[in-house]
Amino acid sequence: MATTVNNAFEEFMRDKVNLDQEKTKTARKSRDNLIDNIHSLNSNEDFFNLYNDIDISFGSFGRRTKIRPLDDIDIMIGISGDGSTYYDSGNDVKIYVQNDDSAQKGCCNENTNVLNSTKVINKFISELKEFKDYKKAETHKNGAAATLQLKSYEWNFDIVPCFLTSEESNGRNYYLIPDGKGNWQKTDPRKDRDRVSTLNQKHNGLMLESIRLVKYWNKRPTMPLMSSYVLECLLLQYFDSVDSVSDYIDLRFRDILLYIKDNIWDSINDPKEIQGDLNTLTYDDKLKISNKANSDYDKAKEAISAEIEDKDQEKAIKKWGEIFGSEFPEYGED
Repeated sequence: MATTVNNAFEEFMRDKVNLDQEKTKTARKSRDNLIDNIHSLNSNEDFFNLYNDIDISFGSFGRRTKIRPLDDIDIMIGISGDGSTYYDSGNDVKIYVQNDDSAQKGCCNENTNVLNSTKVINKFISELKEFKDYKKAETHKNGAAATLQLKSYEWNFDIVPCFLTSEESNGRNYYLIPDGKGNWQKTDPRKDRDRVSTLNQKHNGLMLESIRLVKYWNKRPTMPLMSSYVLECLLLQYFDSVDSVSDYIDLRFRDILLYIKDNIWDSINDPKEIQGDLNTLTYDDKLKISNKANSDYDKAKEAISAEIEDKDQEKAIKKWGEIFGSEFPEYGED
């Protein structure tokens, strides 16, 4: 229950959208403990030589754009190249193992020195199964990670083995991660992390909660669901395109809806400059998303008008409830 729009949004973000702060602290400690446990595998003679310096947290939890529930945490675990080389065909990347004594050799395709990423994941899984405090280790449904389930908490860890390339002719190096088909693919979560950090600083720390609110809106079953990552990239384009945003989250949300309505039709460029256009939505899905954004933009304008011009907090809160659903606070005294 809330008596003002500001109170309603504060309560909504705290209790329904943002991750619980104490749970987040526990999750980070749990993640760090798991990483330490994985690093201990470095002493196993038949396991990979790990390259701890390139470990990196990625995904929405790592970028602080995750909304409730906290169901998965993504970690990339570095492996030393041990002299291996790679070839990028444009469609996939193949890693060629040069050291026959390396643990990587045992994960190659039969009678070749081509490193199979699925076998690398399976080797991680076989070791993760031995960890205490974890109840199950298996291949992620996308085939590109090892998923570890905990005994004590509700979140899983998605563990992605990775290599870091040497610098290429364009001056960049890349992470190589499994592609779900046995080969490898390029990525660079540092680009995502740095872009989010830079734009959030540009907007005085107001961007992250805005992204989380839009992710909640996107998740409601009122239109086709956009990929969380693709939506985030679209929102980063918005925050990059404007010089400043309102201090009030309801006004920011209204402006973002207008941007989505107009720009869901266009390219959504990969911030990592690897995959190109990420917008693979069908025309029908784009139309539905655009129409929903437009409809809720009109409702947002009505809610803001009720609050500012009519001084009617109850009417405004009720209108916001039409946009966000039954979990948005109702008007009234506690």
